[in-house]
Amino acid sequence: MSTPSPTTAPPLDGAEIAARLRLSATRLARILRQQADLGLTPSQVTALATVAREGPLTLGALADTEHVTPPSMTKVVERLEVLGLIERRHDPLDGRRVLAAVTPAGLAMLAEARARKDALLSTRIAELDGDELARLAAALDVLDRLAGTVTP
Repeated sequence: MSTPSPTTAPPLDGAEIAARLRLSATRLARILRQQADLGLTPSQVTALATVAREGPLTLGALADTEHVTPPSMTKVVERLEVLGLIERRHDPLDGRRVLAAVTPAGLAMLAEARARKDALLSTRIAELDGDELARLAAALDVLDRLAGTVTP
């Protein structure tokens, strides 16, 4: 029975991989949030990004998507509206309904934040050696699957 060489770490089990992945993802998310520095709460950022991605939504639909209560989402949207990042519009199909829509200022803010995050990641990725870069690229599909953005 051979033992691992001192330079080779023993294989990790599923629980150890989960713990390391969680910690790495949490640290990376924190660094990226700090880099974006939008001056918004996480709830405000995700609501703004959701409206930008999905298009105009009712507050109820936005609350469902973000898994928060409608009164909480109303407060979030009100703050984004005051900041000029979201505007309320009447639904063209049903004038009784109001939709939250992202403004050009909201789109610009999101684009600027994404550009800052991408620049930080690009700088760090450029520091990787060829083998590390290849392993990271190979892991992206698996990470996407774990995040639920790709099905098997």
